[in-house]
Formats: sequence, structure tokens, C-alpha cells
Amino acid sequence: MDISKKIIEMELAALERWNNGDPSGFLEICAVDVVYFDTATEKRIDGLDELTAYYEKLRGMIYVDKDDILNPKVQAVEDMAVLTFNLISYGKEKLTKWNCTEVYRKESNQDWKIISTHWSLTKPA
Repeated sequence: MDISKKIIEMELAALERWNNGDPSGFLEICAVDVVYFDTATEKRIDGLDELTAYYEKLRGMIYVDKDDILNPKVQAVEDMAVLTFNLISYGKEKLTKWNCTEVYRKESNQDWKIISTHWSLTKPA
């Protein structure tokens, strides 16, 4: 399978679960040494254990009616790939626009895992 297609499919599957209150889709595709930033974190989250603890506080609390992934781009080299995209999330009462960067690494078992994830809100000038 094409690396770009595989990475985007993994991200879409994780987002689908996230949109229904289940962060496990992302946790399952993160490496043990993942690092994470988003708009609600004051500092970087280091490692899958810390990320799991953070996401467990959100379990069952996030519901998105639908989202649109815009401009997905995968830039890949041998064992590393960077996925960037814009996301528009449509909730019950509001629309939220995100920028996302996910860095994937091919593990020794040939699975692709996220090693760095960064979510920021899109703010037009």
C-alpha cells in the first residue's frame, strides 16, 4: 500500500473514534515515546503513559458530528513520514478549525506509529 494512503487511512480511523468520545484510536497508533502538544497543554506531554492519562480525562466527553480534512499531505522518507492537514470539526453548537502535524515512524515490526503530534487552532489574520 502507498505510504501516504496508509497514513491518511490510519488518521481517519483514529479521528472517527475520537469523534465518538473514544481516544483509543489515537493511543493505539502512538509509539511509546510519543510527544504531544495541543491548545490545552501548558507543556509537552512525553510518552504514551502520560498521553494515555491525559486522553483518559477526555474519554466520553468529545463528540463531533462530522469533520472535514483539508489539504492532507504526507512527506515520507524511508522510515519516517510527516502528515500535515487542516481539520474543520462541526460540533453541536460550534465549528472549530485546527492545524495538525503528525510525525510517523516505521517500527521494527513494520507498523507506522506516531512519534510526535501537534494540534493548534487555526486563527485567521
